[in-house]
Amino acid sequence: MRRRDFISLIGSSAVVGSLTAHAQQGAMPVIGFLNSSSAGAYEARVDAFRQGLAETGYVEGRTVAIEYRWANDQPDLLPAMAAELVLRKVAVIVANGPAAFPAKTATTTIPIVFTAGFDPVQLGLVTSLNRPSGNLTGISILNEELGPKRLELLRDLVPKAVLVALLVNPTNPSAKTLSRAIQAAAGAFGLRLRTIAVSRKEDLANVFETLIQMHADGLVVGNDPLFNSLGKELGTLSVRHGMPATFQYREFVEAGGLLSYGGSLSDSYRQAGIYAGRILNGEKAADLPIQQSTKVEMIINLKTAKALGLTVPLPLLGRADEVIE
Repeated sequence: MRRRDFISLIGSSAVVGSLTAHAQQGAMPVIGFLNSSSAGAYEARVDAFRQGLAETGYVEGRTVAIEYRWANDQPDLLPAMAAELVLRKVAVIVANGPAAFPAKTATTTIPIVFTAGFDPVQLGLVTSLNRPSGNLTGISILNEELGPKRLELLRDLVPKAVLVALLVNPTNPSAKTLSRAIQAAAGAFGLRLRTIAVSRKEDLANVFETLIQMHADGLVVGNDPLFNSLGKELGTLSVRHGMPATFQYREFVEAGGLLSYGGSLSDSYRQAGIYAGRILNGEKAADLPIQQSTKVEMIINLKTAKALGLTVPLPLLGRADEVIE
């Protein structure tokens, strides 16, 4: 074979290989991952989502591509990001609670898998848990329902408490429902409740100054993606200001917060990954019932309790999934 012919053959092979690779890349399904929070705050949950995908045969970068859109706690950006993913013609959109509504508005055809800490039927996201209509399905996390329990646990840890504050994000669609539930629980426990509304990260530093001024005996942090992303900061601030506080996720307690009690976000994202994979395999979102993630964990920071001069009842210690000493 002449050198010129050999070079020509190699060149042709390279072109064919390039075209084949391009065709394979183009055939790879793309998932749009839409989230109101930040990549750093959701690192462990994204890993759990990838795990769920892998259980259905999909590996990011090999058999599926994922395009991430992070609003970085700026919910006003979500509608444009959702529209961008629709224009990108992704195969599935995976959205957290606040992002689910803009995603639903942006498309009625692309399947949407959501993770939400609220009742998706009550807030009009879907019409039924068993047979969600249209193009949505997802995972409902036990968190909103656990708000009163977090207040009860705080009362058990601070038995002399009189006034307790509730931190909520007023832009969260479930904020009013949570506030009503905890207000009712406070009345039943003989506590006075004050609500503090925060919708921006910049306002968080003022929260604990407000708590001190109102002579609050404790704080219950409501469930919200903004607070989820600031779990470590909230835990640190609660220790710095000597404020007994309860939240829903372990990052809060690991940073010094007193107690966490709530559903597992990692478990819900693993389940969301499984649902996304099943849809990629041909199932319809409307045929997949809303899964209710019932895994709940309680973590107590015993070191913080001692620093606050609190005695943790032995029965409560025995019920804890983890105790940080």
